[in-house]
Amino acid sequence: MFWLQFFILLACIFIGARLGGLGLGVMGGVGLAILTFVFGLEPTSAPIDVMLMILAVITAAGALQASGGMEYLVHIAEKALRKNPKYITFIAPIVTYIFTFCAGTGHVAYSVLPVIAEVSRESGVRPERPMSIAVIASQQAITASPISAATVALLALLTDFQITLLDILMICIPSTFIACMIAAFVVSKMGKELPNDPIYLKRLEEGLAPIKKDKKAYEATTASKLSVSLFLLAAILVVLLGSFEQLRPSWVVDGVVTRMSMPVAIEIVMLTISALIIIFCKPKVDEIVSGSVFKAGAAAVVAIFGIAWMGDTFFKGNAEFINGSIADLVTAAPWLFAVALFALSILLYSQAATVRTLVPLGITLGINPALLIAMFPAVNGYFFIPNYPTVVAAINFDRTGTTRIGKYILNHSFMVPGLIATVGAIGIGILLSSILL
Repeated sequence: MFWLQFFILLACIFIGARLGGLGLGVMGGVGLAILTFVFGLEPTSAPIDVMLMILAVITAAGALQASGGMEYLVHIAEKALRKNPKYITFIAPIVTYIFTFCAGTGHVAYSVLPVIAEVSRESGVRPERPMSIAVIASQQAITASPISAATVALLALLTDFQITLLDILMICIPSTFIACMIAAFVVSKMGKELPNDPIYLKRLEEGLAPIKKDKKAYEATTASKLSVSLFLLAAILVVLLGSFEQLRPSWVVDGVVTRMSMPVAIEIVMLTISALIIIFCKPKVDEIVSGSVFKAGAAAVVAIFGIAWMGDTFFKGNAEFINGSIADLVTAAPWLFAVALFALSILLYSQAATVRTLVPLGITLGINPALLIAMFPAVNGYFFIPNYPTVVAAINFDRTGTTRIGKYILNHSFMVPGLIATVGAIGIGILLSSILL
């Protein structure tokens, strides 16, 4: 019965991934219905805390976008890129990494990718190099951002092991950033130089080469600057409250001291900052929920609601079989769990949903929490099949044709930097966790 249920679980994930958007979440509901009504498994509690945290964060990020804060950040990034065009292969991933780190979502990379493509072409650098690693860096930073849905999901799962937000950040920030820089060095040598690329030369002959257009000068508003400041304040407060629990209020209930949990703290901070941005920056409230950041986050909430709930129910209902069959194998070779995280993330297209679906299994199997943190970047596997939105966007923005999908599909521009960054981050993370935790 275990393998039949497992097949149903994978089938729902696969169909949901093919449907895209909300399809992943609703197919999780279908799988949950089969597991409970047909197989009689007892449903676990829905991941309410994680869902509410994500909603609070994307509300603040949506307010930032509606206030012009995202556009202001893009303006700053463009200045940095144009100031050092020859080093764009290294500066571009730093920019997208910082963007994602601060915003908590990789979708902010959309706004800076056209700038990277334009600056690299103008400076004679093969656009594939900075474009590919910039996309990968925007994904890796998800597992280093203190306010990303994936990080708050992992924190919620590991809180019972006395793991703090600082523990996660001091492993994942250096591991992911260093790995991205290693990948940037490798891709700086990737492919032919732009003037020698046959596809680019063909486009030039056909008149398809991009033409530089004059752009209207950008003028930052007070509201855009203030919204960025308030959002960064929220990120700093989350880090402080997560790192130093004594900063969170506590209460005595029946003689037992109870301290405010981090999920609640994150929800309060982000909702408060959202209110301050709306009050003082005066964005149109309708634009907050209609923006790309809020829409992407809302889709992630639905995905976690269905898929994670189905996964929790499956793993808890089969805990005895799982512990008896594969616990020894995973204990002997923990890297297998990292492979499982990577593979599932390819199907789910969501780091947070992958964490919420599979990490409870790792906890059940008795994997050291420090090792789970080190393997956290393994959830960044959705570059593997080149159909994720940021990957597709990067290919379309590079009008020279150097950023592309290969003849055999998997030999695309993002494969080499993606594998190097992911494997490197896990390796560095394991080393750091053995020293720091």
